[in-house]
Parts: sequence; C-alpha cells; structure tokens
Amino acid sequence: MTLLIGELARRTGTTERLLRYYEEQGLLSPERTPAGYRVYQDADVAQVRRIRTLLTSGLNTATIAQVLPCLRDDDGRLVPTCPQLLGELHRERDRLTGSIEALLASRALLDEVITAAPPEFAAGAERAGVGAGAA
Repeated sequence: MTLLIGELARRTGTTERLLRYYEEQGLLSPERTPAGYRVYQDADVAQVRRIRTLLTSGLNTATIAQVLPCLRDDDGRLVPTCPQLLGELHRERDRLTGSIEALLASRALLDEVITAAPPEFAAGAERAGVGAGAA
C-alpha cells in the first residue's frame, strides 16, 4: 500500500515538514509521482518510528543515518544487526553520560547559589511562585 506524505504524517504522529526534513537528511527515500508528489510505502511507517525512537534516545540525524541500516525492529524493540554498531552506540551513550554529568554539575552549582541566599529572599521567591529548584 502506498501513502502520501499527509497520510504518513498522520500514521506516525509527526508533521509533513518533519518528514521532508528526514528525507533531506537521508533517513527516508520516498518515490515520486510524475507530478512530484512523495509516495511512501507501509514500511516507511516503521522507519519513521525507528527514527523517532533514535532521536528520543539522544542521537542526531547524522548518526541515525549511519545506524539505521544496522537495526531491525523485533516486536517494537530495536535490535542491532551489524557488529560494528555496538561500538558506535557505546560512544553515543558515553557522550550522553558526559552531558548528563555536566548538567548535574551545573545544577549543583546553581543549588549552591540558591542555598546561599538570605532566608528572606526565599520567602519572597515563594510568594512569587518560584520553586526550591533542588531535586
């Protein structure tokens, strides 16, 4: 069954603009009608879902373009099919871990500044609807 871009957008919960962006990034390769309309296949629904899962996991589109050919969908779970993919995924995980650690350090510094404020400042912040901020 073939789908036009609007139907693919509806079935995947995304936008036509985003689907065109995925095409520009080499993540989708729709066929074209003689009139220039993009035509997608049913398999593109699963492809878009894989792309969205990988984006949500923190990968950028360039990395996704590299890893997509080495992934298969096994009941909604992405499974690597190329041995070299694991190394790339570990590097990406390490990059994310570094970002998380940097954000935690930034939050800790902000917490130090917040807790150094005189008590009367905290009362004013509460009246203004500002939360404590520490988690």
